[in-house]
Amino acid sequence: MADIVDIAVGADSFKTLVAAVQAAGLVDALKSPGPFTVFAPVDDAFDALPPGTVQTLVQNPPQLGRILKFHVVSGKYSRADLAAVDSLTSLEGSPIPINCNGVFEVKNATVLTPDIEADNGIIHVINRVILMG
Repeated sequence: MADIVDIAVGADSFKTLVAAVQAAGLVDALKSPGPFTVFAPVDDAFDALPPGTVQTLVQNPPQLGRILKFHVVSGKYSRADLAAVDSLTSLEGSPIPINCNGVFEVKNATVLTPDIEADNGIIHVINRVILMG
């Protein structure tokens, strides 16, 4: 089985996320043993941000890193595990609201594909970039 980064690189829907992780210098961290739970926005999620946002963030690696770390939780949490919690604390330090009643949502994003297993954790594919606050 591949790690979180290799799965993202191998998928066609995470090109912007992979580029952002590289720009923020987080590849080695996300290739480490973890385990991690990653809420991974698809390319369409980044495309939905206001024009110029992604380019501005790539030019500001510390801010980009904070946003990306808000999409990652320490530990491996499947959808079934997440159904038992209201929120988790991201690696960025802020809480991420979780709602598994009916539609599976993470903050203001809908989970499109849950429970993609990786060697060092699990990925839940989401339809929006989530932001702190």
